[in-house]
Amino acid sequence: MIAYYITMKKIVFTGGGTAGHIYPNIALIEDLKNYEVHYIGSNGMEKQILKNFPKVVYHEISTVKFDRVHLLKNLSIPFKLYKSVREARKILRDIKPNVIFSKGGYVALPVAIASKKLNINLLTHESDLSLGLANKIIARYAKIVCTTFEQTSASRKNFIWTGQPIRHQIFEGDKSKVLAKIGYQTKPIILFVGGSLGSTKINSLLKQPSYLTDKYTIIHAVGKNNIGSFKASQNYFPFAYLDPIADFYAAADLVVSRAGSGVINELLALKKPMLLLPLSKNASRGDQIENAKLFKEKGYAEVIYDEQLSQKTLQQCIEKMFKNIDFYKKNMQKSIKNNANSQILQLIEKFS
Repeated sequence: MIAYYITMKKIVFTGGGTAGHIYPNIALIEDLKNYEVHYIGSNGMEKQILKNFPKVVYHEISTVKFDRVHLLKNLSIPFKLYKSVREARKILRDIKPNVIFSKGGYVALPVAIASKKLNINLLTHESDLSLGLANKIIARYAKIVCTTFEQTSASRKNFIWTGQPIRHQIFEGDKSKVLAKIGYQTKPIILFVGGSLGSTKINSLLKQPSYLTDKYTIIHAVGKNNIGSFKASQNYFPFAYLDPIADFYAAADLVVSRAGSGVINELLALKKPMLLLPLSKNASRGDQIENAKLFKEKGYAEVIYDEQLSQKTLQQCIEKMFKNIDFYKKNMQKSIKNNANSQILQLIEKFS
């Protein structure tokens, strides 16, 4: 009798530092079939999140990050990067993957460089309207650069517009589970989301939430390190974090959020009207401002920039949005259906 053995393909995912670099990878991992899955990340958020996925083999490397404030610290980057590339190259030699998929971030950079040295096909994805510093470099090593926004891929060789990978769980939210926690509500529910660690600016706007709670029920993600400073009151409910966030999305009539590509594309897929408060250029490279401008132009959202953000402007904009809530919903209904997961998985298969 002749024995036939099927060798399972191997894939390495990489990306980390923020939820926006991690959850799109997880969306693809959950849909991926017949691959041995490895993940190269840092000793950070991605390591903690990937513990919930026992079928994924996690590998940790050192990280190198450009410091936009303390520029002198960047003098050591070449030495740290050399070390990180060596670590990534050793891991890749051991795994011998058929393909690498990068979601960007600084942990992905040494993996991309090592992939070139080992002649392993690399695909990467850019969530924002413009490429971040790490992805600008990673793109040089990539066979394909997938993009969330059509404008990003226009007239660029090897760039393909795929959309943003989204977890299926996002569409399975249960409003009743949130109402069980906060009680039945008759007022419209506004969900404030400030990222996985919370937002200092958003938190300061809701220290005294009574200017909103007369008309609305407020659910506020304050961040796990800040929850001790906030107490529930009538129509105001602070949470350390939103888990599962899909249930809170389902409960919300309006979402107030920073303008990271991950969250705003999830809200677009759910057709949830959103008020965006993008990080200023003092706190970021300006990518959230670009994302927010585009969503406002398309009629999906309203925007308040950091310089104009106050309790007064927040209240006024919320009232304006609820008066015209159908306008945003209709515009989002016209948006192209996101099938990024299937498109990217086809590319992974092609280059494996």
